[in-house]
Amino acid sequence: MQLPHIAARLYGTPLLINRSKLDVILSVLGSRIGGSDTNMIVPLSARRDQPTGSSGVAVIPVQGTLVKRTLGLEAASGLTSYTEIQTLLSAALRDPSVRGILLDVDSPGGETGGVFELAEFIRTASTIKPIWAIANDSAFSAAYAIACAASRIITTRTGGVGSIGVIALHVDQSAADSKNGLRYTAITAGAHKSDYSPHEPLSSEAQARLQAEVNRLYDLFVAHVATMRAVSEDSVRATEAGLYFGPEAIQTGLADSLMSFDEVLTEFNTFLTPQGRSRSPARAQTQVGCATHHKEFNMPENHEAPDEQTHERDANVETNSTLEATASVTDFREEIRRETQAIAELCLIAGCPAKAAEFIAQGLNEAQVRQLLLTMKATHQSAEILSTIDPDKTAIQEPAASVHNPLIAAVKKISVKE
Repeated sequence: MQLPHIAARLYGTPLLINRSKLDVILSVLGSRIGGSDTNMIVPLSARRDQPTGSSGVAVIPVQGTLVKRTLGLEAASGLTSYTEIQTLLSAALRDPSVRGILLDVDSPGGETGGVFELAEFIRTASTIKPIWAIANDSAFSAAYAIACAASRIITTRTGGVGSIGVIALHVDQSAADSKNGLRYTAITAGAHKSDYSPHEPLSSEAQARLQAEVNRLYDLFVAHVATMRAVSEDSVRATEAGLYFGPEAIQTGLADSLMSFDEVLTEFNTFLTPQGRSRSPARAQTQVGCATHHKEFNMPENHEAPDEQTHERDANVETNSTLEATASVTDFREEIRRETQAIAELCLIAGCPAKAAEFIAQGLNEAQVRQLLLTMKATHQSAEILSTIDPDKTAIQEPAASVHNPLIAAVKKISVKE
């Protein structure tokens, strides 16, 4: 069976995929996309319509070669679409029994189209329910672009992350055509219509244009990782699209910890409990309270133990501090969830759901987003709503209005306590 539509998605277009895996794909597909023949068989993979998991954690697979749309080929080719992943995420967000989401990543990467939109969706969704990602065992290129949108990245001891780069291939089969007695003549309108044709050598001008697009996407990829991981773009570029495994992945800042899949599930479940979520803030409050009490209730000079009433008073104050801290954290998180959900709904109604993540990152509140969307519509600038990240910008500037934004204040207060 010939697969010319697959060839069009592999040749002459930039990809976010690990090079070794790309070579495997080309050898497997062989003559069906114009390459050499092969007898290799691609294993079948079952499509999932609902996330799997237990104890309130939804496990969503991000596995195989990633594409924007599978066109019904996922069962026969090991493809996973960004649309399928987002569908599973949406189902987990709607499911009241799901308290957290774990992305089970084992992928070399894939297509550029749709990957950054999915990553922005994940970052927005993580403000509603906690989302972690595990490299089990590979989170390379486009797969890492997805994983780094999670609030925490874990890798197994044999797992790897990285390959933050872009690659594009052009196959010149004109010599093979000639050998087979074939000669293709393209009748075109437009000087560049036949650029990247596999039936003729790649011109220097076409190569320069393809290189420029690769560079543009690379800038976008670098800025994306730097924003999601809160690191500098220079440090991301310094990886030079390398692969990082085990402890090295943590040293470079591309992952947070080393654990097995089962260990991650255990720790995630602990984190999702009220005690797990409030442990850090409550402990900080308790320590401050205890320090104050030690200062106010110094031991007498004769070193006699304080009376029972003092012990009881200290215990009551400490308990009240812990309860107040837990209640404050709960209130802050509820306010963040409500504000985020309102912004997401406004952007969905306006036809630009991917814009929600950008508005949230800028620190805009619900009223500001509503006014901005109305202004953009009134001035006939709705096309700008569909833009994503400007590759020429290295960071998102926080507006002055965000200084007095209660949503941002709540986030900062939670961060300090945790």
